[in-house]
Amino acid sequence: MRPLRAFGKKNLSDIPLWTLYPLFFAAVYLSHLTLLRLPYFWDEAGYYIPAAWDFYRTGSLIPQTTLTNAHPPLPSILLASWWHLSGFVPSGTRTLVCIISAAALLGVYRLARSLTTTPAAASVTVLTAVYPIWYAQSTLAHADIFAAAFTLWAFAFYLEPAPESITNNRIRVAALFSFAALSKETAIVTPVALAAWEAAQFIRDRRDPALRREHPGWIIALLVPILPLAAWYAYHFHCTGFVFGNPEFLRYNATANLAPYRIVLCLWHRLLHLTTHMNLYVPVVCGAAALLTPIRADAPTRISRTTLQAITVILVANWVAFSVLGGALLTRYLLPMYPLVLLLCVAAWQRHLRRWWLIAALSAAAFLAGIWINPPYAFAPEDNLTYRDMIVLHVEAVSFIEHHYPQATVLTAWPATAELARPELGYTRRSIETTAIENFSFDQIEKAAADPGAFDTALIFSTKIEPPPSRLDLSRHNRTSDTKYFDFHHDLHPAEVAALLHGEVVWQAHRKLEWAAVLRFPRSVNASLEIPLTGQSTPSAAPLAFPSRNSPGISIP
Repeated sequence: MRPLRAFGKKNLSDIPLWTLYPLFFAAVYLSHLTLLRLPYFWDEAGYYIPAAWDFYRTGSLIPQTTLTNAHPPLPSILLASWWHLSGFVPSGTRTLVCIISAAALLGVYRLARSLTTTPAAASVTVLTAVYPIWYAQSTLAHADIFAAAFTLWAFAFYLEPAPESITNNRIRVAALFSFAALSKETAIVTPVALAAWEAAQFIRDRRDPALRREHPGWIIALLVPILPLAAWYAYHFHCTGFVFGNPEFLRYNATANLAPYRIVLCLWHRLLHLTTHMNLYVPVVCGAAALLTPIRADAPTRISRTTLQAITVILVANWVAFSVLGGALLTRYLLPMYPLVLLLCVAAWQRHLRRWWLIAALSAAAFLAGIWINPPYAFAPEDNLTYRDMIVLHVEAVSFIEHHYPQATVLTAWPATAELARPELGYTRRSIETTAIENFSFDQIEKAAADPGAFDTALIFSTKIEPPPSRLDLSRHNRTSDTKYFDFHHDLHPAEVAALLHGEVVWQAHRKLEWAAVLRFPRSVNASLEIPLTGQSTPSAAPLAFPSRNSPGISIP
């Protein structure tokens, strides 16, 4: 970062950094080999792939076949450019994401190696790679993995202890943070936080001209990424009339999230995400415990205080920012923060414990277990391989509908509405008509029952993971608040939906916490048909008689 500051001992390997990249890519690619052909998942299907697909076909940076939400266009540009080489297939897309993930891991290694020892850097990199959230995101075409790669490389250059040229490093940092912001708009949080910290340093060092003179250059470099992001928003406004995307997107992700109680809840959730989620508590607790033991006599040089302050600034800024921004508390928003947490943990182990590598092995084992073994609390499917279970179930359900009811009109909820309607997502060979509801809660099924002629088939599935009640569930403590602020709801089971809508379950399956079912409604509706309801007749398809929550024979939680 600056030659006048001691940021820790620089322990370099004789192996050039660039020669490690093929090894990193091979490790990421081979470890995700069975996931490369999976169809697109959740937000991939909802925005990122349609947006890139539109750019690939039309050259338009503004999505045409999905609602624009003003996400910056760099992921679409990179995906579309890659598709010209690989073809528009999921395996090609996921290979590109592996390339980006490997580049991000190389950035993690560079950052850790410049601040600690080579063995510690290797440990941080391996732990990052096998951490369940990072592992899952390493083949998913979300903007977050692109932004994480640029952010981590920018931070590596920013904290470089003794660069050959501070000016060149500032240019690299400004460019990389700009690419990060053009990948995901919220990535701007990190350089702005660092710029504010540099400003505080500038005030603090007012009595030391030598130190003070370097801060303005860094402040400028760190604020440069605002310019390309502002230019994108100006272009988006020129094309759409909206600065930050459609009004519903802005409401869901920003303006509706300003209730003080919600922010407090989110701060708690995000703190858990950064310290305990998906077995992260293993290295964090071990790191805290290590700090209580004496420092080794032969301990490596500690990470400097200034560097620790910079890392803390970034962690706190992202912790607070993502407790306000974003309607859903998705952990991938914090993706570049996890390597920093692991870096601090490994550095603490190495300075205090002679056999610190045993804790590294224990943490790796905990992370590997977390990839396949679900935690005893609610979480997003994309936090580990649960997302694969969901995709596989949806592929089987859509295939069943396509083969048995090709002319069906399917009652379902997002993302299955997109999976059925858009063949390019990889679930079906032809578009299937859908009728959309928000989820499969009692209230939404009640709405569907009001118009039974709008569908003849239903694809229902778990839209929220609901593990059995557990005392270990620290993330949910108020079901009413979760319903109000985080869209928590209870999905009815297939038999319950079939009973309420007067249909039958013709296919169902489950994989661990995920389930899906296809329902068929063997009824004919025409304009002259009268359906008696409570002693009255209607001239056309009337709403189904809908039982209350307390109706005998049907259990509605």
